[in-house]
Amino acid sequence: RASSSSSSTTTSSSFRRRGLFHSTTQKKKKTARGFALPAKATLGPELKTQIDKCVSENKVVLFMKGTKSAPRCGFSNTCVQILESMDVPFTDVDILASEQLRAGMKTYSNWPTFPQLYISGEFFGGCDITMDAYKDGSLKEELERAMLE
Repeated sequence: RASSSSSSTTTSSSFRRRGLFHSTTQKKKKTARGFALPAKATLGPELKTQIDKCVSENKVVLFMKGTKSAPRCGFSNTCVQILESMDVPFTDVDILASEQLRAGMKTYSNWPTFPQLYISGEFFGGCDITMDAYKDGSLKEELERAMLE
């Protein structure tokens, strides 16, 4: 939400990141859209090969903060609870164990947040998408299809 005064305009950082508004008082280097450039995550060929191997060799993979036995974020915990409630065998990968992996996964999936769920080698979605698919039954269908492959 934006508010203005007679001398300057302030904006919330979420609007600024989306490029919807820009602040006249912002001191950071700006792009054409008016927000600071994030550090570019790199995905080297070795890491890409490792991720490709992980998602192709495992039918269901959850890249998450923490592990399925000790999630370190509520969103990751939600995805673990959903998969466990469905008795789905899945591989968990703790992205907090490696900054290179955490940054590389964002590039690999073109998805900025965690957890990231992969089914049959394909990116399925994050927590919100997984939760919605669980509620509407489409996650069950997708997982059943994956288990038959």
